[in-house]
Amino acid sequence: MCPTDPCGVRPDRVPFRLRFALKANPLPEVLEVFRELGAPGTPESVGIDACSPGEVLRALECGWEADEISYTGTNVSERDLDVILAHGIHCNLDALSQIERYGRRAPGTRIGIRIDPETGAGYSEHLEYSGERPTKFGIGPERLDEALAIAASHDLAVDTIHFHAGSGWLGNGLPAFERALPAAVTAVERVRAAGHEVTEVNVGGGLGMPARADEPAIDREAYAETIARHLGPLGVTVVAEPGDHLSKDAAVLLGEVVTVETRRGVTFVGLDIGWNVNCSYFIYRFAQEIVVCRAAGAERTETVTVTGHINEAGDVFAEDYPMPPVREGDMVALLNAGGYHQAMSSTHCLRPMGEAVFLDR
Repeated sequence: MCPTDPCGVRPDRVPFRLRFALKANPLPEVLEVFRELGAPGTPESVGIDACSPGEVLRALECGWEADEISYTGTNVSERDLDVILAHGIHCNLDALSQIERYGRRAPGTRIGIRIDPETGAGYSEHLEYSGERPTKFGIGPERLDEALAIAASHDLAVDTIHFHAGSGWLGNGLPAFERALPAAVTAVERVRAAGHEVTEVNVGGGLGMPARADEPAIDREAYAETIARHLGPLGVTVVAEPGDHLSKDAAVLLGEVVTVETRRGVTFVGLDIGWNVNCSYFIYRFAQEIVVCRAAGAERTETVTVTGHINEAGDVFAEDYPMPPVREGDMVALLNAGGYHQAMSSTHCLRPMGEAVFLDR
């Protein structure tokens, strides 16, 4: 869409707010970078998207005020509410029972409703958060009136519509993301018709970052224009909550090659790290680029499978992957390691968690 199209709304004229999805990288040293962007409390500053009480507390500890934090969780417990309500955090609730329990404890306050747009976008089908199959995320259109009735019974004001189509989608995923926007428009119209002043539509996160040369990057201008075309006429503030998109390229993970061996015609390159410190492929099936540090620009003439040291068959970083000749003792760098990996490190098999070294900026 042309930004000057008289039938549309220019993206730069749609109020916008950015929140960082803290689950992608909760390290204080990383959060400090985001906290320094824009004056706190202004539209130019970066807020926080939290999905657990621990993330709320981390954001507060790192300098964010309560009104700069938005909570969108799932299966929220009474113990979760103990922390969230104690600090006055705005919640986007994604189940009827959550609205009921929240309303009993905080009547007369403001909430958001997370909807199920019934269509998804993701790096793969596994990462689409909505679609033909029922999802644990969000309230479907067939139950929205029930949700509003529960809100009314506790005098809750609904000021936000939230949805999240899925995770890690790239440049070719924009049409799938766009298919979710009409559901948000309809939800706003229905909630407003019920007497609520909806001032914000939160389009979630999910924007991916290409890891390899053949992966298409997201056209952020096209993304903004698509959102503006659908949501601009509503007169709302649009909020986006990327995490991986903002942090993925901020780090590399180093590992040592400890095994190079051919088995049944397949060359296995074994590293001294495992999925417990980098779960991109193991859990999400995200591609990553792996670089031999001593020969970063060398021609990739061999096809290998790169594995880790966790005693499980699925501990794999890449399969049928082109690499230059590699030998035991080489150091390799796994790129795009700044999002999720440090946050999800574990001591599985009593292997050590990943440690971070921060470079001056």
